[in-house]
Amino acid sequence: MKEIVLDTETTGISIQEGHRIVEIGCIELENLIPTKNKFHCYLNPKRKVSEKAFKIHGYSDEFLSKQKEFNEIVDEFINFIDGKRLIIHNAEFDLGHLNNELLLLGKNNIKNEIIDTLILARDKFPGSPANLDALCKRFRIDNSRRVQHTALIDCDLLAKVYINLIDQKEPSLNFADENIENTIRNSKDVSYFKKIVKPSEIETNSHKKYLKEYLKKNFY
Repeated sequence: MKEIVLDTETTGISIQEGHRIVEIGCIELENLIPTKNKFHCYLNPKRKVSEKAFKIHGYSDEFLSKQKEFNEIVDEFINFIDGKRLIIHNAEFDLGHLNNELLLLGKNNIKNEIIDTLILARDKFPGSPANLDALCKRFRIDNSRRVQHTALIDCDLLAKVYINLIDQKEPSLNFADENIENTIRNSKDVSYFKKIVKPSEIETNSHKKYLKEYLKKNFY
């Protein structure tokens, strides 16, 4: 199943106070690997950005006034996420704003399956900070580009956090295929080669247990 890592930026927190979306970012994953498919847009919220929100994302009223309105991109957005699981950090916030935008246009709420990484993080690390920056620090993910919150950068970071939260390694080349092994072994460009030995499930679980105990003892 394909998944969409999704993030939004807004003019402020409260829908009841009339706040609107100013940016949507989406990155598609297939088998946890980012594809080339992305959806991204800035939006004209038809209202002023709150001072607090401006400090977070830095999008000025002048800049946003030149962007498209939600009704101009809604069909493209809905088609992009159609039938895909959504990965969102603090999903209640983003879905609340997205469904509000859809409501204003007389459209139905989003019905996709949702995975909220904030809930995953709180279940996995109860009592520990669970914001995106804290999770990046915990999993040693470089978030130096995140000077301000922007949807696509946050999606990229969240995709890596999500993989770690569900105890998966970031996808890499798999040399289990015998044909790939033979190609590498026979290549003139390779001066050194060792057969890849896949650990057993018991060995893998023992290694994970050791790492958790080591990291807890030495870093937390």
